[in-house]
Amino acid sequence: MAQSEHIVIGRLGAVYGVKGWLKVQSFTQDPESIFEYSPWLLKQKGEQTIEVAEWRRHNKGLIARLEGVSDRDQAARLTGADICITADELPELADDEFYWHDLIGLQVVNLQGYDMGVVEQIMPTASNDVLVVKANSNDAFGKSERLIPFIQSEYITEINREEKRIQVDWPSDF
Repeated sequence: MAQSEHIVIGRLGAVYGVKGWLKVQSFTQDPESIFEYSPWLLKQKGEQTIEVAEWRRHNKGLIARLEGVSDRDQAARLTGADICITADELPELADDEFYWHDLIGLQVVNLQGYDMGVVEQIMPTASNDVLVVKANSNDAFGKSERLIPFIQSEYITEINREEKRIQVDWPSDF
């Protein structure tokens, strides 16, 4: 993995109050762990590195004040910015674990050997994550996209990072 690869771990939301606070949408497994990464690289019409001055829980969400941002107008210019870190800042995982960004671009093949397409994104849902697989342009079943539940014990039978392939127990025509 390239050291300079940037991983999006969250997004800055709406302005909160008049003193430069912003709502924070965290994409980390434990939402508060987004604040363990510092500094943040904000990407929005360019890039800027910034430190979190302070943060706290607010209702069911998170809010933060960033260094050098002290009023509502300054904060408003940052709304919608992606919060990024470099890939080498992520904790090491066990051999059977992986990050979502490791799965994007992997080929998906079912047990019968049918090429289902390529993982385009992973969609979180309340019950389980879902692989969004972009089907091949010449898909025999006329599919443009497949949604496959990411349940390893049931539908995902193998993830082979070396071969860049995910094997699934999923019908070709679904």
